[in-house]
Order: sequence, then structure tokens, then C-alpha cells
Amino acid sequence: MFGGVGAHLVADNIGVSAGVAQHYVRHGTTNLFAALNVTTGEVLGECKPNRNGASFLAFLKKAVKPHTGKEIHVVLDNLSTHTTPDVKAWLAKNPHVHFHFTPVGSSWLNQIEIWFGIITRQSIRRGTFASVNVLVKQIRDHINSWNENPRPFIWTATADEILAKVRLVQTSVKKLVNNNSK
Repeated sequence: MFGGVGAHLVADNIGVSAGVAQHYVRHGTTNLFAALNVTTGEVLGECKPNRNGASFLAFLKKAVKPHTGKEIHVVLDNLSTHTTPDVKAWLAKNPHVHFHFTPVGSSWLNQIEIWFGIITRQSIRRGTFASVNVLVKQIRDHINSWNENPRPFIWTATADEILAKVRLVQTSVKKLVNNNSK
């Protein structure tokens, strides 16, 4: 099973000159498409300039190719790039690949999101990247380092605890919606 999603990342620089306040320079962005093999903990990641259906489909094909002939389950969020006509056509031709979409507000159920949090904390947050190429290299280096000793995530909560949390969130959201409609 894979969890795959695109993360939009910014290459930036905060500079300080003598006698001048800090200034922010944005050097561009990249989009990280990543898939986590939940059995082995290995991550396949690729940075693309665009987060669109074509980029997602190209990454998806690369992610599933080593597993040809096996049943593959991909956990995704609800981005429109995951349901373009080209993606749907490809899925129809590849019935061994199954998409599972997380409920809105429940991205924490997708294990790749855990990994995105790790790469953010360990390699990206508070980083200064002089260019998109520097940011992409940092991401690649982190993925390569992670895959030297991959480890699958182990749920510490039971299925009942997770489902109770989902129900609590659903109830809270319904209350908020009802309160806002008054």
C-alpha cells in the first residue's frame, strides 16, 4: 500500500544586511510527490515544478511499476489532480491499482503525511534555500538517507480509538456548521 500526495515547498532566503531589517526573498517552489511503502517504510519521492494531473500520473506510474501484477492500494487526499480524466482512464486500464481517499480533515490517517511531517521537521523547516535546486537536493538527500534504514510506521492506537476520534471530529464539524448557519 502506498500513501501518495504532493507537498508544495518554497525555496526562500531571509537575508540581513548591516543596518537593514530582514527581508524575504522567494526563489521559487517545488512540488514533492511521495509514496510510502507501508510494509517496508521505503519512500519514493520526486520533485516536480507543477502539481497537476499529468505530474501526478507520471509519478504514480513510476511508483507502481516495481509492483506490476500485485494488488496496490494507494491512500490519497482529495486533490483534484488525483481524479483527472487521464488518471481515471489509467486506473480503468490498471484494475490492480485501487485508490482510497481520506475523509476531509483526516489526512492524519494517511501515513505519508506522517513522513511529510518528519521531512519538514528534520530537513526543511527553518531552512534557507538559495534556489529551488538547493531545496530539491535537500529533499533528495533526506529521502536517500531515510531509505538507508527505512522503517514502517506502527500504529499505537487501536482501530476503535481511531474511529472514535473520527466520529468526534465529524460531530465537532457538524456542530460548527450548524452554529455558523444560524
